[in-house]
Amino acid sequence: MEERLAHEKISKLLYSLALPAICGQIVTLIYNLVDRMYIGRLDNGAMAMAAIGLCVPLTTIINAFNGLFGRGGSPLSSIRLGENNKEEADRILSNSFISLVICSLTITLVVALFKDPILYLFGASDETIGYARDYITIYSMGTIFIQLTIGLNYFINAQGFTSFTMRNVMIGAILNIILDPIFINVLGLGVKGAALATVIAQGISCILVLSFMFGKRSILHIRKAYLKPNLRILKQIISLGLSPFFMSSTEGLLTICFNQQLLLYGGNLAVSSMTIMSSMFQFVLMPIEGVAQGSQPIISYNYGAKSYSRVKETISLALKVTCSYSMIAVFLMELFPQLFVGIFTSDSTLMAIACQMLRVYIFGGCIMGINSTCQQTYNSLGEGKKSFFFAFYRKIILLIPLIFILPHLLPWQMLAVVLAEPISDFITTITNYTYFRGFIKRKLGGQYE
Repeated sequence: MEERLAHEKISKLLYSLALPAICGQIVTLIYNLVDRMYIGRLDNGAMAMAAIGLCVPLTTIINAFNGLFGRGGSPLSSIRLGENNKEEADRILSNSFISLVICSLTITLVVALFKDPILYLFGASDETIGYARDYITIYSMGTIFIQLTIGLNYFINAQGFTSFTMRNVMIGAILNIILDPIFINVLGLGVKGAALATVIAQGISCILVLSFMFGKRSILHIRKAYLKPNLRILKQIISLGLSPFFMSSTEGLLTICFNQQLLLYGGNLAVSSMTIMSSMFQFVLMPIEGVAQGSQPIISYNYGAKSYSRVKETISLALKVTCSYSMIAVFLMELFPQLFVGIFTSDSTLMAIACQMLRVYIFGGCIMGINSTCQQTYNSLGEGKKSFFFAFYRKIILLIPLIFILPHLLPWQMLAVVLAEPISDFITTITNYTYFRGFIKRKLGGQYE
C-alpha cells in the first residue's frame, strides 16, 4: 500500500480509495435514515421524530470524540509513515485508542446521571421527553462500540484500506436495517428498538475493526507498551483533532439553537422538520466526507515524503469531484423536495412544512464541497489550527448569531431561522477558498490552480 501511495497515478489511486469510503458513508447515512423512516411512521411518529431530533445534539457530541482522536491521530500517523517512522506512527495510534476508551466510559456515566436535564436543555417538551429518554438511554450504553468503530476506522483508512472500512460499515448497516423493523414494529419497542438495533450493529462492527487492527494486515498496530498516555503525542493529536471535534460537537449546539428557535416560531412540527433537514444535509456532506477520507492518506503520506506535486494534484481532483457532487445533490433537492421529505413521513402537514424549509436550508450546500475539502486538506497537512478557525468562523461567528437575529429582521420568522444556514455557508466558503489558494502556494511551493 505504501508503494501505491507513493507512485500510483493520482486519479486511479483516489478513485480506488475514495469509492469504498463514499460507499461506506452512503451506507452509514442509509442506516441512520432507516431509523427515522420507521420512527416517523409510528402512531405518534411526528412527536417521536421530534424526540430523535432532540437527541441529535447529544449523539453528535458523543461522536465528536471520534474526530478528536481518530481524525486528529490518523493524518499524523500517515505523515509519519511517509517519513518512514513507523514506531512513532504506532505510538500515535495507541494513544488515540486508549483516549477513545477513556472518553467512552466517561460519556456513558455522564449521560446515565444527567440525561433528563440535558434533554430539557436541548429543547425537550413534556410531549417528547419520554421518547427522547428512551432512545438516549440505550444509545449511550453503546458509546464504546461507536467510539472505537468510527475512531479506529480513520486509522484503517489512513493506511489505504478503505475497502475494509466499506465492508465493515456495510455489515453494520445491513444488520441495523434488518433489526430495525424487528425491534421497532414486531417487538413493539418503538424508539427503544431503534437505539438497540444501532448499538448491536455497532458492537459487531467494533469486533471486526479490533480484529483488523490487532491482525497481520494492518501496517499500524496498537502496542501495549504505548498505551500509557503520552502528553507530547496527545498534544499533537488534540491540536490536529480539535477542528473536526469542534465541527462535530458544535453540530449539537447548532441543533439546540435551531430547535429552540423553531419550537418558538413553528412548534413541534418545525422541530420534526429540522430532523428531516439535517438528514438531507448529511446526504450532501457524507459522500464528500468519503472523498476526504480517500484523499487524506494520499495527501498526508506524500506530504511526509515531500512529493508536493502529488499532494497538489490530489487536492485539485478532490475539489472538482466534491464540488460537482454537492451542486448536483442540492439541485435535486431543490427540484424534488417532496421526494426526499417523503422518505421520512406521510403526514401531509409535516410534509408541507418540511418541504418549504428544506428548499431554504439546503441551498448553501451547493458549494459545501469546496469548504469541506479545504477543511480536510488543512488537517491532512497537519495544519489543524487553520481548519479550526474556519469551523469557528462559520458556526460561532456567523451561523449561531444569524439564527437568533434573522427572525427579528424578516417577516417569515420560521423560514428566517433556517435561512441562517445558506448565508453562513456562502460567506464561509468564499472566505475559506480565497485564503486556501494562497496557503497551498506557500505550503507546497509553486502555483496552485
